[in-house]
Amino acid sequence: MSTLGKITRRTFVIGSAAIAGGVLFGVYKYKQPYPNPLKRDLANGEATLTPYVLINAEGVTIIAPRAEMGQGVRTSLAALVAEELDIDVQSVTVEHGPASKAYFNGAILEEGAPFPPYDNSTMANRARAFMHVPAKFLGAQITGGSSSTVDAFEKMRMAGATAREALLLAASAKLNVAKNTLNTDNGHVVTQEGLRIAYTTLASLAASIELPEDVTLKPRSEWKQIGRSIPKVDMVEKCTGTATFGIDVQQSDMLFATIKVNPHLGAKLNSFNAQQAKTMKGVKHVFAIGDIGVAVVATNTWYAFKAADAITFDWAKTAYAQTTEGLFDSAVAAINDEHQDSQNRDDGDVDALIGQAGDATINREYRAPLLAHATMEPMNATALLKDGHLDIWAGNQSPTFALGEAARVSGLAEENIRIHTPYLGGGFGRRAEMDFIVYAVMVAKQLEGTPVKVTWTREEDMTHDNYRPFAIARFQGVLNGSQISALNVKISSPSVMESQMGRVGLSIPGPDTTIVQAAWDQAYMIENYRVTGYRVPIGIPVSSWRSVGASQNGFFCESMMDELAFEAKVDPVEMRLSLITHQPTRNVLQAAAEMADWGRKRPPNQGLGVALVTSFGVPVAQVIEVENTPKGIKILNVYVAADVGIAIDPSNIDAQLISGVNFGLSAAIMSEITLKDGKVEQTNFHNFDALRMYQAPAIHTKIIENGERIKGIGEPGTPPAAPALANAIFAVTGMRMRDMPFNKHIKFV
Repeated sequence: MSTLGKITRRTFVIGSAAIAGGVLFGVYKYKQPYPNPLKRDLANGEATLTPYVLINAEGVTIIAPRAEMGQGVRTSLAALVAEELDIDVQSVTVEHGPASKAYFNGAILEEGAPFPPYDNSTMANRARAFMHVPAKFLGAQITGGSSSTVDAFEKMRMAGATAREALLLAASAKLNVAKNTLNTDNGHVVTQEGLRIAYTTLASLAASIELPEDVTLKPRSEWKQIGRSIPKVDMVEKCTGTATFGIDVQQSDMLFATIKVNPHLGAKLNSFNAQQAKTMKGVKHVFAIGDIGVAVVATNTWYAFKAADAITFDWAKTAYAQTTEGLFDSAVAAINDEHQDSQNRDDGDVDALIGQAGDATINREYRAPLLAHATMEPMNATALLKDGHLDIWAGNQSPTFALGEAARVSGLAEENIRIHTPYLGGGFGRRAEMDFIVYAVMVAKQLEGTPVKVTWTREEDMTHDNYRPFAIARFQGVLNGSQISALNVKISSPSVMESQMGRVGLSIPGPDTTIVQAAWDQAYMIENYRVTGYRVPIGIPVSSWRSVGASQNGFFCESMMDELAFEAKVDPVEMRLSLITHQPTRNVLQAAAEMADWGRKRPPNQGLGVALVTSFGVPVAQVIEVENTPKGIKILNVYVAADVGIAIDPSNIDAQLISGVNFGLSAAIMSEITLKDGKVEQTNFHNFDALRMYQAPAIHTKIIENGERIKGIGEPGTPPAAPALANAIFAVTGMRMRDMPFNKHIKFV
């Protein structure tokens, strides 16, 4: 087990920075709240009690300031405020709200704390809490890292409780009665005599009252909405097609544009010839955007697409590897002391055990490819620069980053820019990037006074993503009878944090925990156990992809665990349980095994595979049941158990787990981004596919609440899918999948 004394100096930099941040800026400054951004645009008759509550004559609006990209966060976050405000979430309006540091995500850096999730010691919890200090000063309003509910759980309940208290004080002053004689009920203050006063009539008075600093949250026994499956507040508009996504944004007299950017990612545009394109129907303008590409502006998006195809380009080349093989060669070359990034776990004496084992050491290597995010809604953004003000409409995962990039590109002060965040047609980390917003601002600058929607073609989107990084893992395992006596893990990959944060001008000190995420921090208690991360020098841009490093490391580590169990001739579930003392983690593994009836004898053409991955603090176990048919492997069932600590909305967690499994299976079976001549080869879903309806298995879930802390579930359902499937394929065919996608080696039906 890792101890603080074994954590390397570089590893602790982030934790130290958190502590230093509090000291440097002072506790007072840290506790000082950001201004309420809703006050900026209040209309007559509107009152705001906290940054999350706005009341006018029409009713109550709750701000849920995280991107709604299908994960149900709009409903879950609004329910936290509504619970304490004592109002039915179905009766309020829910909005995303403006870009503001007031909505900073305090939990986003918790994963950087140098303690594994099963460590619930005082020091570990203090380190996690300290990570909120730099997060506060960073002020990033960001949706990612499965952190939305973790960040909001207390913060937004406090906002609701504070607003309720202010309304009670207002009613007390209005009626000249003691506050303790009043109560609330579904949007009303209620007197002992039964008089009901709507919040809407008290809001203005409540807004003039100094907000109380100490409010009491409801005990869990009094929750009416949290912990229950409730209808999504956006269900009707999404089901009726009236919901507004970025692609649906319309403005008066709007023009439509598309872009072509160098397919050698990050390289320059040498020259272009648009003579034919400028004469085509509907085309208004063709111009360069910086030195990286060209924008075509037309009277509709289709005309812009067709004209862009008629342009010829001379693109500069990049210095990074020009082929897929070259990328993996760079990963192999980085496995050395010079490129060592972290060694968060180094228990026992791994070298001694491996030295003693000699040729008996079990050596394995696994590989994971680049992956695109492939959101169903292609990248798009609408921008209007007029009279010194800039408006941007774009589905995005970080409005404050968008604000900063828009200010940088436009030259305007941030207070003159508004970021409007509609629904996202998929995100998975892609819309935490800013390129599609930056290009829209660049086009808007050329067309000042005219709103313009910039839409990427699917092909432009697929070939200009910031990809899930490629990675290689090398293992050395030593067995002592039925037990693992030593395990040495080396993982080599580009740094997501260096690449992604570098694009918005941020430098994250210390090692990148995403390189070894879900490898060093698992609950396995192996006496001699080392995990080392190696950083491949940045080349092709990489980014966060659903579950980030856990997406590939879960496959690596849980496949190796299965290989060791096979070599030791022991049951893979029993081997895992023999290595785990953390009871919540044991519970999810046992639950998944029980759901699948693990020990039941099956026909010879059917088999089971198991995987257990803790990511973002959530242990998730999956058992996948497959059948080896004459036409290929068919996935029959997936059994999933997860422990989120506290389930805010069980039906939403169920949906997130099902989504995560299908996402993970798609990547495992059929997804891969490859390079040729320095350019991405895949251009659309015909060669970067995902599971179709007929391929999707039945997925059975069980949600457990034994965990020590509330955790998010947007990503943890994804990592176990690939290894559980690989292990099931081995069980039924004897073929071991050591690189993805699996359809390079075996057929699926």
